[in-house]
Amino acid sequence: MLRYLFFDLDGTLLPVETDFFFYHYMSALRPNFSHLIPPEEFDRHLLGSTKKMVTDADPSLTNEEVFWGDFSARTGYPRAELEPVFQQFYEEQFPALQKHVEAELPGPAREILESALAAGFSLVIATNAIFPEMAIRERLAWINCHDLPFAFVTTFENMHFCKPNPQYYQEILDILQVSPGDCLMIGNDPEEDLTAAFLGMKTCLITDYLVPREKPVHPPDFSCRLVELPGLLKDLAPAG
Repeated sequence: MLRYLFFDLDGTLLPVETDFFFYHYMSALRPNFSHLIPPEEFDRHLLGSTKKMVTDADPSLTNEEVFWGDFSARTGYPRAELEPVFQQFYEEQFPALQKHVEAELPGPAREILESALAAGFSLVIATNAIFPEMAIRERLAWINCHDLPFAFVTTFENMHFCKPNPQYYQEILDILQVSPGDCLMIGNDPEEDLTAAFLGMKTCLITDYLVPREKPVHPPDFSCRLVELPGLLKDLAPAG
């Protein structure tokens, strides 16, 4: 019986093309480091350290620790000097990036999540854990979902793996102490989100902002647009 719904954020609940959003994120962030790092080097270092989190997971280190160890080594600056720049950016400039997401905000996300909660599901925000909590909470605020009682929200501070590594999903299961058969992963990226199936989780591919991939790593159990999801969940809701 399904009891937990794992939701991807960007391109699933949040109506945005991930590459488009990331372009504007980099454009806004880059100038903040110009006094330390040339722009072309900053992009290379940031993307390299992000890739490090995704591809070189270390179970003994959080994604945050992996990122800072690599980014400091690449740039030659200590975390103590770099982190306050990131912090200020997320506090003062990151909220303005909301203008680059779709105009129909807040959209159907809150209504869908509230309906799922009322039906007895527990909710997890299973966004790729490459951003700090404040950036993820801010994006949840853009869809007016920041105050909902999520069972867990993945961030780079609390996770040791990233998508598409199946261990990312296993870590959430371990934290919540639930079995894969209790969970449905809902996302728009066939490569990152459907790997949950390898653990025995059910999957649902959201097609509004579908990420093109040559071949899905695993066929989804369900596929629909976000507005069609409540109809699907109605048939899957926990009994009682």
